[in-house]
Amino acid sequence: MLQHDVSDLTACPERAVSLPRDAALDLIKWLAMLSMVLDHLRHVWFETAFLYVPGRLAFPFFCLAIAVNVARPVVPGHSPLRVRYLGWLLAFAVLSEFPYRLLVEWPGSLNVLPTLALGMLIANAMARPGRLDRGLGLAALLLAAWLHEDLMFGLFGAVLPAAFLLALRGEGWKLLPGVICLAANYWWEIYARAWALQPFAWLVIATCFVAPFIGLWLLRHPPRFPVPPMRRWAYLLYPGHFLALWGLREWLVR
Repeated sequence: MLQHDVSDLTACPERAVSLPRDAALDLIKWLAMLSMVLDHLRHVWFETAFLYVPGRLAFPFFCLAIAVNVARPVVPGHSPLRVRYLGWLLAFAVLSEFPYRLLVEWPGSLNVLPTLALGMLIANAMARPGRLDRGLGLAALLLAAWLHEDLMFGLFGAVLPAAFLLALRGEGWKLLPGVICLAANYWWEIYARAWALQPFAWLVIATCFVAPFIGLWLLRHPPRFPVPPMRRWAYLLYPGHFLALWGLREWLVR
Protein backbone atom coordinates (compact mmCIF):
# COMPACT_ATOMS: atom_id res chain seq x y z
CA MET A 1 0.00 0.00 0.00
CA LEU A 2 1.37 3.40 -0.90
CA GLN A 3 1.65 5.50 2.20
CA HIS A 4 0.62 8.79 0.62
CA ASP A 5 -1.90 7.92 -2.05
CA VAL A 6 -4.19 4.89 -1.91
CA SER A 7 -5.12 5.28 -5.58
CA ASP A 8 -1.53 4.39 -6.55
CA LEU A 9 -2.33 0.76 -5.77
CA THR A 10 -3.92 0.37 -9.14
CA ALA A 11 -1.84 3.01 -10.93
CA CYS A 12 1.54 1.40 -10.26
CA PRO A 13 1.27 -2.21 -9.09
CA GLU A 14 4.94 -2.99 -9.70
CA ARG A 15 5.98 -0.22 -7.31
CA ALA A 16 3.38 -1.22 -4.74
CA VAL A 17 4.67 -4.80 -4.54
CA SER A 18 8.17 -3.62 -3.63
CA LEU A 19 7.16 -1.04 -1.02
CA PRO A 20 8.06 -1.47 2.66
CA ARG A 21 5.40 -1.93 5.31
CA ASP A 22 2.78 0.79 5.53
CA ALA A 23 3.10 2.56 8.90
CA ALA A 24 -0.40 4.03 8.52
CA LEU A 25 -1.93 0.59 8.10
CA ASP A 26 -0.01 -0.78 11.08
CA LEU A 27 -1.23 2.18 13.15
CA ILE A 28 -4.82 1.44 12.15
CA LYS A 29 -4.39 -2.19 13.22
CA TRP A 30 -2.94 -1.18 16.60
CA LEU A 31 -5.76 1.30 17.16
CA ALA A 32 -8.29 -1.38 16.23
CA MET A 33 -6.78 -3.75 18.80
CA LEU A 34 -6.73 -1.04 21.48
CA SER A 35 -10.32 -0.07 20.74
CA MET A 36 -11.38 -3.72 20.90
CA VAL A 37 -9.72 -4.27 24.29
CA LEU A 38 -11.26 -1.07 25.69
CA ASP A 39 -14.67 -2.17 24.46
CA HIS A 40 -14.35 -5.60 26.08
CA LEU A 41 -13.32 -4.11 29.41
CA ARG A 42 -17.05 -3.56 29.85
CA HIS A 43 -17.30 -7.28 30.57
CA VAL A 44 -14.86 -6.90 33.47
CA TRP A 45 -16.02 -3.63 35.03
CA PHE A 46 -19.65 -2.99 34.19
CA GLU A 47 -19.32 0.67 35.23
CA THR A 48 -17.12 1.22 32.18
CA ALA A 49 -20.08 1.15 29.79
CA PHE A 50 -18.88 4.44 28.30
CA LEU A 51 -16.08 2.44 26.61
CA TYR A 52 -18.72 1.18 24.18
CA VAL A 53 -18.17 4.44 22.26
CA PRO A 54 -14.43 4.10 21.46
CA GLY A 55 -15.10 0.40 20.96
CA ARG A 56 -17.07 1.27 17.81
CA LEU A 57 -13.78 2.02 16.05
CA ALA A 58 -12.46 -1.55 16.19
CA PHE A 59 -14.62 -3.33 13.62
CA PRO A 60 -14.47 -0.72 10.84
CA PHE A 61 -10.70 -0.40 11.31
CA PHE A 62 -10.29 -4.18 10.93
CA CYS A 63 -12.50 -4.10 7.83
CA LEU A 64 -10.41 -1.29 6.36
CA ALA A 65 -7.26 -3.35 6.92
CA ILE A 66 -8.87 -6.24 5.03
CA ALA A 67 -9.85 -3.95 2.14
CA VAL A 68 -6.29 -2.61 1.87
CA ASN A 69 -4.83 -6.12 1.81
CA VAL A 70 -7.33 -7.24 -0.83
CA ALA A 71 -6.52 -4.16 -2.93
CA ARG A 72 -2.82 -4.99 -3.04
CA PRO A 73 -1.55 -6.15 -6.45
CA VAL A 74 -1.06 -9.88 -6.78
CA VAL A 75 2.59 -10.90 -6.56
CA PRO A 76 3.58 -12.86 -9.68
CA GLY A 77 3.44 -16.59 -9.03
CA HIS A 78 0.97 -16.26 -6.15
CA SER A 79 -2.73 -17.04 -6.08
CA PRO A 80 -5.06 -14.01 -6.41
CA LEU A 81 -7.06 -15.41 -3.50
CA ARG A 82 -5.34 -14.68 -0.20
CA VAL A 83 -5.51 -18.35 0.84
CA ARG A 84 -3.10 -17.99 3.73
CA TYR A 85 -4.88 -14.85 4.94
CA LEU A 86 -8.23 -16.63 4.81
CA GLY A 87 -6.77 -19.66 6.55
CA TRP A 88 -5.50 -17.61 9.48
CA LEU A 89 -8.89 -15.90 9.87
CA LEU A 90 -10.78 -19.21 9.83
CA ALA A 91 -8.33 -21.00 12.13
CA PHE A 92 -8.50 -18.30 14.77
CA ALA A 93 -12.26 -17.98 14.33
CA VAL A 94 -12.46 -21.54 15.64
CA LEU A 95 -9.77 -21.12 18.30
CA SER A 96 -11.32 -17.89 19.62
CA GLU A 97 -14.91 -19.02 20.04
CA PHE A 98 -14.43 -20.71 23.45
CA PRO A 99 -12.39 -17.82 24.96
CA TYR A 100 -14.97 -15.40 23.54
CA ARG A 101 -17.79 -17.24 25.29
CA LEU A 102 -15.81 -17.35 28.53
CA LEU A 103 -15.71 -13.58 28.67
CA VAL A 104 -19.06 -12.82 27.04
CA GLU A 105 -21.33 -15.13 28.99
CA TRP A 106 -24.49 -14.53 26.92
CA PRO A 107 -23.21 -13.79 23.43
CA GLY A 108 -25.71 -12.88 20.80
CA SER A 109 -23.45 -14.00 17.97
CA LEU A 110 -20.26 -15.77 17.00
CA ASN A 111 -16.96 -13.98 17.53
CA VAL A 112 -16.05 -11.37 14.94
CA LEU A 113 -13.59 -13.42 12.86
CA PRO A 114 -16.20 -15.38 10.83
CA THR A 115 -17.65 -12.02 9.76
CA LEU A 116 -14.21 -10.78 8.72
CA ALA A 117 -13.45 -14.00 6.83
CA LEU A 118 -16.68 -13.72 4.83
CA GLY A 119 -15.98 -10.03 4.32
CA MET A 120 -12.57 -10.81 2.89
CA LEU A 121 -14.07 -13.22 0.36
CA ILE A 122 -16.76 -10.72 -0.68
CA ALA A 123 -14.22 -7.91 -1.09
CA ASN A 124 -11.84 -10.22 -2.97
CA ALA A 125 -14.62 -11.07 -5.42
CA MET A 126 -14.99 -7.37 -6.21
CA ALA A 127 -11.25 -6.97 -6.75
CA ARG A 128 -10.60 -10.08 -8.87
CA PRO A 129 -12.24 -11.05 -12.19
CA GLY A 130 -11.65 -14.79 -11.89
CA ARG A 131 -14.54 -17.23 -11.74
CA LEU A 132 -13.27 -18.83 -8.55
CA ASP A 133 -12.98 -15.48 -6.78
CA ARG A 134 -16.42 -14.36 -7.92
CA GLY A 135 -17.95 -17.74 -7.05
CA LEU A 136 -16.46 -17.75 -3.56
CA GLY A 137 -17.54 -14.16 -3.06
CA LEU A 138 -21.12 -14.93 -4.05
CA ALA A 139 -21.15 -18.00 -1.78
CA ALA A 140 -19.79 -15.86 1.09
CA LEU A 141 -22.46 -13.23 0.48
CA LEU A 142 -25.25 -15.83 0.51
CA LEU A 143 -23.80 -17.47 3.62
CA ALA A 144 -23.58 -14.11 5.37
CA ALA A 145 -27.23 -13.43 4.53
CA TRP A 146 -28.22 -16.86 5.85
CA LEU A 147 -26.19 -16.42 9.04
CA HIS A 148 -27.18 -12.78 9.50
CA GLU A 149 -28.57 -13.33 13.00
CA ASP A 150 -25.57 -15.37 14.12
CA LEU A 151 -22.79 -13.21 12.71
CA MET A 152 -21.38 -10.37 14.76
CA PHE A 153 -22.43 -7.22 12.85
CA GLY A 154 -24.54 -9.40 10.54
CA LEU A 155 -24.72 -9.22 6.76
CA PHE A 156 -23.84 -5.52 6.72
CA GLY A 157 -20.68 -6.25 8.65
CA ALA A 158 -19.68 -8.82 6.06
CA VAL A 159 -20.02 -6.33 3.20
CA LEU A 160 -18.19 -3.49 4.98
CA PRO A 161 -14.73 -4.47 3.61
CA ALA A 162 -16.21 -4.33 0.09
CA ALA A 163 -17.63 -0.88 0.85
CA PHE A 164 -14.17 0.23 1.92
CA LEU A 165 -12.74 -1.21 -1.30
CA LEU A 166 -15.11 0.96 -3.32
CA ALA A 167 -14.16 4.00 -1.27
CA LEU A 168 -10.45 3.30 -1.80
CA ARG A 169 -11.02 3.20 -5.54
CA GLY A 170 -12.48 6.70 -5.44
CA GLU A 171 -15.52 5.83 -7.51
CA GLY A 172 -17.97 8.17 -5.79
CA TRP A 173 -18.65 5.79 -2.90
CA LYS A 174 -17.08 7.90 -0.15
CA LEU A 175 -20.13 7.84 2.13
CA LEU A 176 -20.86 4.15 1.67
CA PRO A 177 -18.59 2.81 4.46
CA GLY A 178 -20.21 5.14 7.00
CA VAL A 179 -23.72 4.11 5.99
CA ILE A 180 -22.86 0.39 6.00
CA CYS A 181 -21.10 0.74 9.36
CA LEU A 182 -24.23 2.34 10.82
CA ALA A 183 -26.33 -0.54 9.52
CA ALA A 184 -23.85 -3.12 10.86
CA ASN A 185 -24.03 -1.55 14.33
CA TYR A 186 -27.82 -1.28 14.37
CA TRP A 187 -29.21 -1.89 17.85
CA TRP A 188 -32.82 -0.99 18.41
CA GLU A 189 -32.23 0.06 22.03
CA ILE A 190 -29.66 2.69 20.99
CA TYR A 191 -32.07 4.16 18.46
CA ALA A 192 -34.87 4.15 21.03
CA ARG A 193 -32.62 6.10 23.38
CA ALA A 194 -31.63 8.43 20.56
CA TRP A 195 -35.32 9.05 19.88
CA ALA A 196 -35.59 10.00 23.57
CA LEU A 197 -32.74 12.50 22.95
CA GLN A 198 -30.20 10.76 25.18
CA PRO A 199 -26.74 12.19 24.40
CA PHE A 200 -24.91 8.87 24.89
CA ALA A 201 -27.02 7.19 22.20
CA TRP A 202 -26.37 9.97 19.74
CA LEU A 203 -22.64 9.75 20.50
CA VAL A 204 -22.71 6.02 19.72
CA ILE A 205 -24.53 6.59 16.43
CA ALA A 206 -22.21 9.42 15.41
CA THR A 207 -19.14 7.32 16.22
CA CYS A 208 -20.42 4.41 14.13
CA PHE A 209 -20.87 6.73 11.16
CA VAL A 210 -17.58 8.63 11.37
CA ALA A 211 -15.33 5.68 12.35
CA PRO A 212 -14.75 4.57 8.71
CA PHE A 213 -13.77 8.09 7.70
CA ILE A 214 -11.33 8.36 10.61
CA GLY A 215 -9.72 5.16 9.37
CA LEU A 216 -9.55 6.39 5.76
CA TRP A 217 -8.03 9.69 6.91
CA LEU A 218 -5.38 7.88 8.95
CA LEU A 219 -4.59 5.68 5.96
CA ARG A 220 -3.92 8.73 3.79
CA HIS A 221 -1.88 10.58 6.44
CA PRO A 222 0.97 8.31 7.53
CA PRO A 223 2.30 8.95 11.06
CA ARG A 224 5.56 10.83 11.46
CA PHE A 225 6.69 8.41 14.15
CA PRO A 226 7.74 4.75 13.91
CA VAL A 227 4.96 2.19 14.31
CA PRO A 228 5.82 -1.39 15.32
CA PRO A 229 4.72 -3.75 12.55
CA MET A 230 1.77 -5.98 13.35
CA ARG A 231 2.49 -9.40 11.94
CA ARG A 232 0.80 -12.81 12.15
CA TRP A 233 1.55 -13.15 15.85
CA ALA A 234 -1.15 -10.52 16.36
CA TYR A 235 -3.80 -13.19 15.69
CA LEU A 236 -2.93 -14.56 19.12
CA LEU A 237 -4.02 -11.28 20.68
CA TYR A 238 -7.64 -11.96 19.79
CA PRO A 239 -8.25 -15.15 21.83
CA GLY A 240 -5.51 -14.08 24.23
CA HIS A 241 -7.20 -10.86 25.30
CA PHE A 242 -10.45 -12.75 25.96
CA LEU A 243 -8.61 -15.15 28.27
CA ALA A 244 -6.70 -12.33 29.99
CA LEU A 245 -9.84 -10.28 30.65
CA TRP A 246 -11.76 -13.34 31.81
CA GLY A 247 -8.94 -14.20 34.20
CA LEU A 248 -8.89 -10.63 35.50
CA ARG A 249 -12.64 -10.70 36.10
CA GLU A 250 -12.42 -14.02 37.93
CA TRP A 251 -9.63 -12.65 40.12
CA LEU A 252 -11.60 -9.50 40.94
CA VAL A 253 -14.75 -11.36 42.04
CA ARG A 254 -12.89 -13.59 44.51
